[in-house]
Amino acid sequence: MMVARTWSVTLTGLTGHLVAVEADLAPGLPGFTLVGLPDAALSEARDRVRAAILNSGERWPPHRITLGLAPADLPKHGSGFDLAMAVAVLAASGAIPADAARACVFLGELGLDGAVRPIRGVLPAVLTAVEAGQARVVVADANACEAMLVPGAEVWGVGSLGETIEALRRGTPPRPAAPRTPTMAPLGDGSARLDLADVLGQPTGRRAVEVAAAGGHHLFLLGDPGTGKTMLAARLPGLLPDLEHREALEVTAIHSVAGLLPAAASLITRPPFRDPHHSASVAALIGGGSRVARPGQISLAHRGVLFLDEAPEFPTAALDALRQPLESGQVSLARSGGTATYPARFLLVLAANPCPCAASAPARSCTCSPSTRRRYLGRLSGPLLDRVDIQIRMDPVSRTELLADRQSAESTEVVAKRVALARQRAAERLADTPWRSNAEVPGPVLRERWPLGRAALASAERALDAGRLSARGLDRIFRLAWTLADLADLPRPGREQIDEALYLRMGCPG
Repeated sequence: MMVARTWSVTLTGLTGHLVAVEADLAPGLPGFTLVGLPDAALSEARDRVRAAILNSGERWPPHRITLGLAPADLPKHGSGFDLAMAVAVLAASGAIPADAARACVFLGELGLDGAVRPIRGVLPAVLTAVEAGQARVVVADANACEAMLVPGAEVWGVGSLGETIEALRRGTPPRPAAPRTPTMAPLGDGSARLDLADVLGQPTGRRAVEVAAAGGHHLFLLGDPGTGKTMLAARLPGLLPDLEHREALEVTAIHSVAGLLPAAASLITRPPFRDPHHSASVAALIGGGSRVARPGQISLAHRGVLFLDEAPEFPTAALDALRQPLESGQVSLARSGGTATYPARFLLVLAANPCPCAASAPARSCTCSPSTRRRYLGRLSGPLLDRVDIQIRMDPVSRTELLADRQSAESTEVVAKRVALARQRAAERLADTPWRSNAEVPGPVLRERWPLGRAALASAERALDAGRLSARGLDRIFRLAWTLADLADLPRPGREQIDEALYLRMGCPG
């Protein structure tokens, strides 16, 4: 008898930890003990593993079996350890070579018939294995495409425990590696088919969306129904550039942990677009779970756009919970199974009608009193709106604009080229800093490293003196001004950029 070791991975958020799965067969009454802080799903694995081994045509060792998951102080969750546990038991009994089992990381759930089933979070788990020096990874066939996204990984896709056993005995993969699949857009993201030219009129709204895309600025669109708020928000992801490889891996990993990648999934290379319903809870927006924290909408929108239509209708607690992630770009969720931290660097777009009856256009009769309107928009708290750089009022589209030729409007392709050039200029300026876009640069750093002349700041000073601009708002003005300068290919913002930034920030000229 001997102690056999295989490997698996446990995840806390997107952070993975390599876990040694050790099996010891000792003389005595037959039994099966599992140690190492397993959760309920793992404790139930004893029955799944035994049934899978027997139904795969192998002999169950008539010994006292102890399975240990190390490090023992690290909580382990889910059924992804099943395959590693079964292989460890078989290696300890001599049914398969122990060296072959020790050279692999196993990720998969077992069915009672021995089938290997897919699990969540394969991409971050394989990344962890490769970084730890364990390049050979055995996963379910349905997870193979996802696992092959990791550079340097040797992926064995298997359909059953029996197939795994035969492959380990031969020392070769069960079948030739499948070719890597092409990249794909995020699930439910139709922004590639949406053209900005479809939006009639609304020059201010179109400009606001362009500036938001160029600098990564959060955006608040206030206007009557039918003014194009939703159309503009839905077209914003199409203005953003493709994700860099590191960002694409991060975004795909989040979707993997959330269980949103299909079997033939590949790398997500376009910015995500998430538009949750206004009944969404705090847990749905921020993330949550009873024992293991799962990513919420803000993490699924990482490096993309989070659109909250009818924003005042969202629960106040859910809206206020956005404040900390908007500043830090991440969210930490504490649960009994540990604290998970997910990235949440997204572009927030809020849209709202001026009043609850949504009948404020001139041709309609609004029944809301001024106090009712104030209470309605007051659901968007001051601290939340203070973090939103661009806040504009969208007026109804005129008859002339409705009947105008669509060909005269700029397309998404044209505007996206300007956005890409502006982002490139900002990236060159920020090359020696940890920030990637103007919206991420802290105000003190912006003022110290890239100061502006007093002449350019005249209108901003008047707004400060009048009490219409806070200290945080002034930082937002500076960030917007730099984005406007990047769009205009200027070395630094002037008075014109400061004035336009004030207009975009407060809906009125300085």
